[in-house]
Amino acid sequence: MLDHYFKQLNLDLKKQRIATPQLIVDAAALKQNIQHVQLRLSHAPHLKARLVVKSLASLDLLKLLSEQLNTQRFMVFHQPHIISILENFAEADILLGKPMPAQAVRHFFEQHAEWSNANIQWLIDTKQRLQQYLEIAQLYSLCLDVNIEIDVGLHRGGVQSTLQLTEILKLIQQYPQYLKLSGLMGYDAHVTKIPAIIKKPELAYQSSQQTYANYQRLIQKQFPTLWHDELCFNGGGSPTFSFHTTESVCNDLSFGSMLLKPSDFDSDFLKALQPALWIASPVLKVLPFTQLPSMSLLDKLPHKYKALFIYGGYWLANYVYPKQAHPHALYGRSSNQELVNVPKHCDIQVDDFVFLRPTQSEAIIPQFSELKLYQQHVFETWQTFRE
Repeated sequence: MLDHYFKQLNLDLKKQRIATPQLIVDAAALKQNIQHVQLRLSHAPHLKARLVVKSLASLDLLKLLSEQLNTQRFMVFHQPHIISILENFAEADILLGKPMPAQAVRHFFEQHAEWSNANIQWLIDTKQRLQQYLEIAQLYSLCLDVNIEIDVGLHRGGVQSTLQLTEILKLIQQYPQYLKLSGLMGYDAHVTKIPAIIKKPELAYQSSQQTYANYQRLIQKQFPTLWHDELCFNGGGSPTFSFHTTESVCNDLSFGSMLLKPSDFDSDFLKALQPALWIASPVLKVLPFTQLPSMSLLDKLPHKYKALFIYGGYWLANYVYPKQAHPHALYGRSSNQELVNVPKHCDIQVDDFVFLRPTQSEAIIPQFSELKLYQQHVFETWQTFRE
């Protein structure tokens, strides 16, 4: 099945006279993934979808997904992306996915005063950072929506005790003119990453949810003036999407990478989703075997593989076509002209393409200025948020 797919993709790229490395989104696989997500969300109506911009960093892609999934909620991890989202989505609701340095927040309000009232939840992880944000709010006469990062088991920072949360909430309560609690954010990617022999994913998820619920109760009971029905309780990430859509204390669910399903997201919990992202790279040279510098004695030995040199290389990606394609262990990697071994009898010529499957979308998309949406032998060009 995949052999036929890549042979056809190779022909279609050559027909379009494409001769540089391309990042390709398969429209059929993407459509299937969207339909799966729509179905799962329809069974969890209390959850509002939030698209992770860093993992889907193309405006055209985000517009398609926003429309198909009926959401203008976005999680943003990079300051320049904030403006791109605000300028292109009239009802944008932005939640920062990591705490921005105070200086970055200051720059935002210095340079973009027109967005001072935009719907942005600034993520804070400590009382110290909140104090910095308070000073910015006072300087620019703003009231900032602040969302509090809580540690639900990943141990990557964020609130780790009721004492820490209480101190933060007291500061918010003390300055209602400048600070407004918008909710909590608890990222739980560890749930599916912990070896099952240590803790089963189902138990890890239950534990993370219990931690989340405890912090929710603290707000409701000890800070009733800060509690309201519109608080955003964000959770998830692609790895735990299926858990949250089954049962969740959250009302806001982030995901992104799984819609393209790079290989880091191959798991039993996302097996209904299809890989939809590929790298295509032209073959520049074909040699009968790999010749290692200063090791000409090896040239006379039998060789199972011939050597290709491709346009580019060394991406966070794995070779998937031709079959058994792989980098050479001794020759070394190259991001300029990578050596790729393929079986000796493989029928591949100069100007053909080899194909790779990215391990991540967030790392790969910014390396390309365009995405090519591939559908029925036709390519549509989408721009990326390349920085």
